[in-house]
Amino acid sequence: MTNQLNYWTELSVQYANQRNYLDDLFSVYPTIPEGIREIDEEKWDSVERAYNENNNSKLIESLLRLDLFPIKDSYVAFLKRDKSSIERNPQTINRLCGRLYEMELNGIYKKCSEPKETNRQIGPLFKRWIQRNTIGVPLLDQLSFSSSNENSILIGSDRELQDFATNQLGYRRNKGLDFIGKFNGKYVIGEAKFLTDFGGHQNAQFSDAISTIEDEYVKAEKVAILDGVLYIKGNHKMYKFLQNNPNHTIISSLLLRDYLFQL
Repeated sequence: MTNQLNYWTELSVQYANQRNYLDDLFSVYPTIPEGIREIDEEKWDSVERAYNENNNSKLIESLLRLDLFPIKDSYVAFLKRDKSSIERNPQTINRLCGRLYEMELNGIYKKCSEPKETNRQIGPLFKRWIQRNTIGVPLLDQLSFSSSNENSILIGSDRELQDFATNQLGYRRNKGLDFIGKFNGKYVIGEAKFLTDFGGHQNAQFSDAISTIEDEYVKAEKVAILDGVLYIKGNHKMYKFLQNNPNHTIISSLLLRDYLFQL
């Protein structure tokens, strides 16, 4: 085991710990919540009617038809997937409705019309940033990219990038890619993630990006373009991985341009 970081990972850690990292990162991941959700009038009328009539089963049933249920509760997903369970579990329904009546109708509406969580909007942001020509090289479709000898970036859907990497570069994962470029005669592939916290889903996202750079069959430079909490120094799983794997190029998107041009 080693505590020596990869050169580019070390620079990323320094950036995250010494500079206005989050301010700069906002140019790549501008996680601005969308406007409020539209609620179908007819569906809302049904909610309002059930609320005013104190019809608990009908209230839960009506709220489950909306995109967003107004309270977080471990039992809601079950009720949503098995509507017949509403009638069979009156105590659960009454418990949930107690919380709903406490919120009052305006509070329920406010919760049901909340914008989507920013985490769910993060996915496409890296590609949008690349498409703003932030790297400073031509953005090409597959045909032009294949025939060009210049520094360039392949643009297309995750699937199109996956197909190119599979057919041309020996990529074997059944998963789309976020980045394919060609710099100084070398192909580069990578996945981009913004890891907003530790644990659960975020650990899985981290592992996913690492799996791509550990694919030994790929005939290309492999890079994990990661941002977020992994660069916070500490005893957590992600940082330990960075320390123990200096051969893996794990880099912040904010240093990607410098990395690509020095290849």
